[in-house]
Amino acid sequence: MSKVPSLNYRQVINALRRAGWMVVRQKGSHIRLQKRLPTETLKIIVPAHRPIKRSTLSHILKQAHLSVSELNDLLR
Repeated sequence: MSKVPSLNYRQVINALRRAGWMVVRQKGSHIRLQKRLPTETLKIIVPAHRPIKRSTLSHILKQAHLSVSELNDLLR
């Protein structure tokens, strides 16, 4: 398992958008994204931080059902 990278919130949001997530709203420094699946709608919140803490990003990836390598592919 590769290490979670240190990224700013714009990089993370752009990568998630490539994976089919949509920005729904922003309230203060919290940006809410959602992704509709046939059986459910997934929702995650990304803090507008530079950089996002690695532990926070790790939780975001878990909620988004993405691995670190999948995130790295989306960043390219």
